[in-house]
Amino acid sequence: MGRVIPFEERAVAHLRQRLGAAEEANQDLIAFARGHSGAVASIHEAVLAAIDADGFDALIHIVTQEWPLILGIDAAAVALIVGDQGFRADANGVQMVTPQLLERTMETIDGVMLRNVGRGHPLFGPASTLIRSEALIRLDADAPLPSGLLVLGQREAQSLEGRHGSELLLFLGRSITAMMRRWLIS
Repeated sequence: MGRVIPFEERAVAHLRQRLGAAEEANQDLIAFARGHSGAVASIHEAVLAAIDADGFDALIHIVTQEWPLILGIDAAAVALIVGDQGFRADANGVQMVTPQLLERTMETIDGVMLRNVGRGHPLFGPASTLIRSEALIRLDADAPLPSGLLVLGQREAQSLEGRHGSELLLFLGRSITAMMRRWLIS
């Protein structure tokens, strides 16, 4: 005579396991969406602050002084090649840098580079020793306008969200480039 094998218990346990995994994935997706929404709002607020600048110097001040607060980061700097000279502006003012440093770095970046580091890029200046997570964003402009980099950094290493974060930072870089064009051509 045959024996009846109870599949119901196993099937219910398997369904409960799958339901738990689906609920966990759903919570992860909700957390990501909330974080992404917050990042979008911060980027938009930063761009609106840049739009309110009443000149090129004010724009650089907003990027280096106000954007760290708006974006929740620890350091921001803008490095530009103007003619055959390189400049770096951060919270401490403007310093000269070698244009070759900017050119070499720009060659390695296709739009945006996000990475965790043991030490921040030299374009952070004295703050580079504190930086553990950085975003290097190309600022591309047609001559005679300056081109360069926007560098954003944090003291703590971050989980890097890949394409979505890169797209937001690319928008930020394109926005500052448009603002520079506005003030340098007028």
